[in-house]
Amino acid sequence: MSDAYDYFLSHAVEAIRKARNVPRGRIRDKQRTVARMYHLLAKEAAVDCNVQHLDDYRAPRRTECQIEGQ
Repeated sequence: MSDAYDYFLSHAVEAIRKARNVPRGRIRDKQRTVARMYHLLAKEAAVDCNVQHLDDYRAPRRTECQIEGQ
């Protein structure tokens, strides 16, 4: 397993935990979407081990920061 896989998977788990602590609604749905994005990136990193996946990390991270800012 690659470092990128572990990295994305840990972020997916963290995003799911955040979503569980938020009341039902739009913000929770957005947080779950972020978790799905991290999980898909983890799957992709497991199949194709390369460092370019870390660039893909920026989009879900940016979305997660926007959710926290609301």
